[in-house]
Amino acid sequence: MSMEEIEPIDILIKTKLGFEKIVASRIRELEPNIKVTIAPQGFLGLVTISGSRDKHTLAKLIKEHVLEAEKVIIIERTVKANPNIIAKEAAKLASQKISSNETFAVRTTRRGKHPFTSIDVNIIVGDAVRKETKATVNLRNPDKVVLVEIIRDIALISIIPGSEEYRKLKLGKHVIYPIFRKLSIIQMPYLGPLDAVKTMGMRIGREVQNFEVRELVIAPIGAVDAIQLKTFIDGVIEGIESRYEIQKRSYGRSVQKVKVYVQDLYQLVRERSNEVIIVFEPEGEPISRLSDELERLILKSKRRVNLLFGSREGIPLGIYRHADIIVDLAPGVTLSTDYAAAAALIAIATILYDKAKEEAGL
Repeated sequence: MSMEEIEPIDILIKTKLGFEKIVASRIRELEPNIKVTIAPQGFLGLVTISGSRDKHTLAKLIKEHVLEAEKVIIIERTVKANPNIIAKEAAKLASQKISSNETFAVRTTRRGKHPFTSIDVNIIVGDAVRKETKATVNLRNPDKVVLVEIIRDIALISIIPGSEEYRKLKLGKHVIYPIFRKLSIIQMPYLGPLDAVKTMGMRIGREVQNFEVRELVIAPIGAVDAIQLKTFIDGVIEGIESRYEIQKRSYGRSVQKVKVYVQDLYQLVRERSNEVIIVFEPEGEPISRLSDELERLILKSKRRVNLLFGSREGIPLGIYRHADIIVDLAPGVTLSTDYAAAAALIAIATILYDKAKEEAGL
């Protein structure tokens, strides 16, 4: 395919699957005499635009009026999907848009089968742009981002400000999961009909793994039905495993799998009497009033912090005497067993985020 055979693309739209026709229809209302291609080369979730009067004006109108358009990318170069050609054209474009005192990153999205990977493209293009501009690579928080969108045999190139790139962890955000890694969730088991017990266990397992807490201790009181307890534990472990596998695939860091133990609640409290114990029950103070106490007990503590949650039965009153504080998460609302720990962890993260950020010096 020669350069002359490639039709220039003005704008690439990314949308949710199934919304391509809606997006195309809305765009045609904004500018009727343009070419709009739905799912180019069979790739759903994409819409391309060619032949616009002014692609910058049209892109602005799409962002303002087409809510179904998730991302609107103005394309500056349309070339053959060859890493060396992409690099050459990207470097030319970068010489006009990236100065030597700026930083940049290359992000490649590849669709279709190729003899190269997205990482190969990132490396080759990044090297070409660096040599052309003398700019510095910054993968985390770049001033400019070189976007390479490959759709089978064509590559679309664009350069956008780094501020337009949506990131889950932007500069200035402080990760909160290290706090969770000092927390031990003490959960009384949910017992009853086996199907409900298994489901409840899976939900609790997924939630504690979601936050990567230090450990989960399933803490019954006295003698309990062995089959029901086993079913609950099986559900918990299945929930942890399923969430852990997703985290390993999607996180750009190592993931800590939550350890699971079983111990009688009374014996656990006796054994951990020299550690922080926080009970979550409606008899406590609203959590909004306890931010200073939580900071002292969680952030300042060098020891393990134990968070206690009831099930169909609440935490026994005798344990209250050994608790550092008793917390009411939602005054007037009874939280379900599977949601209580997650609600507590979210509330703790919300309350302690700014204080943790200050301690980290950010």
